Amino acid sequence: MAIPADDRPVDPTPVSTEELPPTPVRDRNIPAFAWREAPDALLHAGDDIGNPDINYKRRIGPWLLWRAGRATKAHARYVAIRADDLSDIWFFRLHPDGTGRGVGPGGATHERFRTWKEDLRDADDANRT
Repeated sequence: MAIPADDRPVDPTPVSTEELPPTPVRDRNIPAFAWREAPDALLHAGDDIGNPDINYKRRIGPWLLWRAGRATKAHARYVAIRADDLSDIWFFRLHPDGTGRGVGPGGATHERFRTWKEDLRDADDANRT
């Protein structure tokens, strides 16, 4: 049974990139500090928004999706890191009023989280052809 994202227990068990699951984790939160290969950009993704918890969300193709901040309307930042190139990092900033902004790997600036995620998906498709 799924537990609301902000109520899930933190699982501090160290994990490697290969161990991060492809689908959303619904029973626990995997914190960024538990990821052995976590780049500094991820570990500091919430520094300017009150240092919220940073948790793993899922994979989108080769991208690892993380969120700094709560799932409810609050300051948050999504971070996408390419699993096979940890220096390839993209951010999407969400504000408490629901507005957001981020540049995707395709080079476009997005104001909707959905289109930013689609850019991640499409960038992966473009790299396969």
